[in-house]
Amino acid sequence: MSSLVLKKKVEISSNFSVIDVFEKASRKAGKTIVSEFGKIKNFQIKSKDVGDFVTTVDIKVEKIILETLQQFFPNASYITEESNEIKGDDETIVIDPIDGTSNFIHGIPLVGIVIGRIYDGEITHGVIFNPILNEFYCALKGGGAWCNNKKIMVSSRENIKDCLIGNSIPHANRGYKNYLREIDNIAKNCSGLRSTGAAAIDLAYVASGKTDAFWQRNLNLWDICSGILLVKEAGGKVTQPNGDKWEIENSDILVSNNFIHNQVLEKIK
Repeated sequence: MSSLVLKKKVEISSNFSVIDVFEKASRKAGKTIVSEFGKIKNFQIKSKDVGDFVTTVDIKVEKIILETLQQFFPNASYITEESNEIKGDDETIVIDPIDGTSNFIHGIPLVGIVIGRIYDGEITHGVIFNPILNEFYCALKGGGAWCNNKKIMVSSRENIKDCLIGNSIPHANRGYKNYLREIDNIAKNCSGLRSTGAAAIDLAYVASGKTDAFWQRNLNLWDICSGILLVKEAGGKVTQPNGDKWEIENSDILVSNNFIHNQVLEKIK
């Protein structure tokens, strides 16, 4: 179960905290991912766009998550990757049933169930659960960031040359102007680039100090909402890649351990 610190912060019906409910939903749905991992056949896959896939498992997992959450948050609004938006009250719950669907299809165990809560324009709660590796990340605004009941913090490396930097190389039609120059500038000045193929996992890795920074453009809110909160609560910094403040409506992000943020900015501007 999630940290006692998180449980005490926000209570809902039946004495469950928001994080408890998100954990309940993600772990229940995660059983389906585990049972189907490595078994996906071509007839279970549909292409939404070049390099953008949805599987029958995505749909099933999203259904499980929604059904569980709506028992506790019947009046909330819901934004999900695979379904139409559900209009409700000012409390919005954002869901990505499988971030890293291509990894899932290819048997790569870097996937994440993402559930986040937004209220009054701010991300207040978030979880990222990798059921294959049994890594449960969670964060509460003002309550810290955690992985499997252990508090996590960003790294303390202060020079970009000593750092691992995360990025997803744009594929298919997702390229943008100067992306190769950005990657080249960073690669020449750090100790290595890393790409997991799942933005949620990349953000969790920055929050837990495994990598030191991550930047990517053209992301969706369901990819990043929980990871943004994780990084902030773990002591990291979040902006847009041009250094401007990151807001809910922004799809481009740069996150770091705070120490090297300006160094990364200089290389990708």
